Amino acid sequence: MAYPEMLVAPMRAELTNEGFVELKSQEDVVNAMSSAKGTALVVVNSVCGCAAGAARPGIIKSLVGDKKPDHLFTVFAGQDTEATAKARDFMLPYPPSSPAVALFKDGELVHMVERHMIEGRTADMVADNLQSAYQQYC
Repeated sequence: MAYPEMLVAPMRAELTNEGFVELKSQEDVVNAMSSAKGTALVVVNSVCGCAAGAARPGIIKSLVGDKKPDHLFTVFAGQDTEATAKARDFMLPYPPSSPAVALFKDGELVHMVERHMIEGRTADMVADNLQSAYQQYC
């Protein structure tokens, strides 16, 4: 059962206000991933505490600087279930995780941040992890 939209709307807005494009259907995910040349960051957003405390703030903080992904996408676990499942297909062989952050370069998965790499970490630690990947791939 999906979370009520009024509950997740502010959590969605944290990323969309920073330029992330929401992918709400399987077709949205396929179209975005097939047309995204260069680098693309895909965030599996979530209502959990580690998403609020470390993931979203860390992701947003990671985007400050010269090197950052060309495209920013997000799906919402527990809300946009079909879109999330399709995004996770692109993240294989990593198991489903939410929150999660995947960096793609020309359609190839090059960096993955799973929930266990977010839980117990600070937003700064998440940002540092992502910025290191941006330096290498963006």
